[in-house]
Amino acid sequence: MIERSLPAIDGTGASPRHVAIIMDGNRRWARERGLSATEGHVAGVTALRSTVRAAARAGIGILTVFAFSEENKRRDASEVGALMELVRHMALREADALRAQNVRVGALGRIDELPAATRTAVETLVRTTSSCDGMLLNLALNYGARSELCDAIRALAHDVRTGALGLDAIDDDVLGKYLYTAGLPDPDLLIRTGGELRVSNFLLYQIAYAELWSTPHHWPAFDERLLHDALADYATRQRRFGS
Repeated sequence: MIERSLPAIDGTGASPRHVAIIMDGNRRWARERGLSATEGHVAGVTALRSTVRAAARAGIGILTVFAFSEENKRRDASEVGALMELVRHMALREADALRAQNVRVGALGRIDELPAATRTAVETLVRTTSSCDGMLLNLALNYGARSELCDAIRALAHDVRTGALGLDAIDDDVLGKYLYTAGLPDPDLLIRTGGELRVSNFLLYQIAYAELWSTPHHWPAFDERLLHDALADYATRQRRFGS
């Protein structure tokens, strides 16, 4: 967990320590330009690379991005295969740059179900950046919030059945320890690109009190200016956490 103090953006002086992003619109961005879906995903990786640098400069402690959902596996097999190869290539190619930026990488989701080469590359990236103590970049891969809750409840029920956990001990804090994000603070801000207004089965438990910000710009067009716009807007919000 990252507990360091983060710099203020403006407005009320509030600054999110954990930002989550639904990176939506790669295919639409590509289609509008007469490009293939794969070319859109490549452009999306470029946007992610620049966003990681911008987020680190802004003092964000944790950046969690929705890279590949369980539902994405239903797409055309050739597109899914190209996307998995792109993830593998990115994990191998970006390791040195991320270490140079002192960025630690985590992976959320059913990583064991990824193709073997992709899984190995992601696991290697996580391992080789584990000593970094700057911003944490969480890659949500083969991720679905409902599956995460099923996995958490299954593990929790196992511990209750074996006596490792008492039934009366279960509360929000205990359940949180069984989630993929165990030990991390919940997102303060959820950004969605592409103009859609839905959360798409992403961090459903963790974003209960997150502030939401949407932009019509597709993910490949997301840049430091838009990130700053989101952070500046967040700084004007009065968070009530349901009260």
